[in-house]
Amino acid sequence: MLLYRISKHLFERNKIKKYGNMKMNQLKEKLKQLPSLPGVYKMLDSTGQIIYVGKSNCLKKRVSSYFTPSPKPAKIEKMILFINDIDYIVTDTHLEARLLECQLIKTIKPYFNAQMKNDKRYFYVKVGHSRQAHVLSIVPERDADTFGPFRRKQLIQSMIDSFTYLFPIVKKNNHYDFIYQTLPQIMSVEDFMNNKQTLMEIFLEENKMLSLINQLQLAMREEAAHYHYEKAARYRDLVNGLTNINHVLHDYKRLLEKDILLKIPVRDGEKLFYISKGQIILKKYFRALSPIEIDKFLAEANNIKAALIINRNEKAEIDFQNILFSELQALPDDWILLK
Repeated sequence: MLLYRISKHLFERNKIKKYGNMKMNQLKEKLKQLPSLPGVYKMLDSTGQIIYVGKSNCLKKRVSSYFTPSPKPAKIEKMILFINDIDYIVTDTHLEARLLECQLIKTIKPYFNAQMKNDKRYFYVKVGHSRQAHVLSIVPERDADTFGPFRRKQLIQSMIDSFTYLFPIVKKNNHYDFIYQTLPQIMSVEDFMNNKQTLMEIFLEENKMLSLINQLQLAMREEAAHYHYEKAARYRDLVNGLTNINHVLHDYKRLLEKDILLKIPVRDGEKLFYISKGQIILKKYFRALSPIEIDKFLAEANNIKAALIINRNEKAEIDFQNILFSELQALPDDWILLK
C-alpha cells in the first residue's frame, strides 16, 4: 500500500510538472507573437478569466519580463502560477494604452490588480468638522467644506496627523505662523475658528497653498540640519500630502477647464487628440497631416463639444485625470498644439 501511494504521488508530480512544461511552452510561443508596440495585455487563468490587466509602451518587452528568471514581488510570483494564456490589444500611443488599461480595470476588476478598480473607496478631506474631532478629517462623500476626491489615503492621513502638531496656524499678511509642538494643542473656540478659516483659504487658493508648502519645506530642511529628524519627518509628510492635494485641487481643475489639442507621432503617421473637460472627445490618425486637416479636425471637435453632455462621477474620473495630467507633463511642447 505504501509503495502504491509513493508511486501515485510520483505519477501526479510528474503529471503536474509535464503540464507545467506544456503550459510554459505554449506561453513562450505566445510571447514570440507579441509586437514591440504600445498596448494593453491581459493575463488569463485556466478558466479564461482575466486575472490581471497591464499596459506598456512595448508589449513584447514588458510581458516577457514576467517569465524571465529575475527577482519579482511575491504577488507577481503568485500570479504567474495562474497564468494560462495572454491576450493583448495594440494601441497607437502610450496615452491610449494607459487610458484603456484604466477603463478595463474598472470594468473587469481583475483579482491581481490593486490600483484603480475600487474608486468607490476614494475619499474627501473635510475642514473643521468639530472641536472634539481633528480639525481635518477624512470623509467618504462630498459634504460642506470638503475637498477632493483623493486616492492616496495613507499619504493624506499622515498629513492630517502631522498637521495637528502645528495648530493653530496663524496668518500674518502673506505669511503663515506655526510652531511645532510636542503634543497637539487644545484650541480655544476663537483659535479653532481662525485656524479653520486659514485652512479653508489654503485649500481654496493655490498661491496660498504653495506659499505654505514653501514654508514647510524650509522648516523641514532647518530641522534636519539640526538633527531633529522626527520634526523633519512631520514637515515632510505635510509637504508630500499638500503637494498631492494641490495636484488634485488645482492642476487637475485646470485640466478640466482647458481645451487641449495634441499631435502625437505614431508608427507611420501622426494622431490628433482633442481633450475637453478632461476627456478625449475626438481622435484621428493621419498619414500626412496638413494645416487644412488640423482645421477640419478642430471644427469637428468643436461641434462634438457643443453637443457634449457629461455625467460626472468624480471618484471614477480622478484616475483618468491623473493619467492625462501625467502624460501631458511628459509630452514635448511641440506635441501640444493647443493648451
